[in-house]
Amino acid sequence: MITIRPALENDLADLCQCFPIHCQTLREAVQFQTAYLGICDGETAGFAIFDYSFFHLGFLSLLFVLPEYRHRGVASALMHFLELNCTTPKLFTSTNLSNLPMQALLVKRGYVLAGIIHHLDEGDPELVYVKILNNPSFNG
Repeated sequence: MITIRPALENDLADLCQCFPIHCQTLREAVQFQTAYLGICDGETAGFAIFDYSFFHLGFLSLLFVLPEYRHRGVASALMHFLELNCTTPKLFTSTNLSNLPMQALLVKRGYVLAGIIHHLDEGDPELVYVKILNNPSFNG
């Protein structure tokens, strides 16, 4: 069973142990209440960082699932949660051209290519995707 919830201050020690390369980013996201946990069978399996920093629209800036939990629906559950709770009519995210698994997940979830950004990671362009949402919870 997969559950999604906001990451809290008391989650940081576990998060930094599970995701050491993302520790500082996670600290900031927890502080700003933009981090969400994917919990699989009671264990932290992944996280998402989501905010409204991209032209005041929903933006999934980082999604990561531990290798041992991949292909078990954690990433999709995190994205589904964010899509349902997004308060804007569009949700954007991005991934590198080389990240074929994420591209496949985005297409499966109904995202479409919105643009390409060059020169972030030399030789590996960033693909920007958008999903038009049909949520009744929009504020506008």
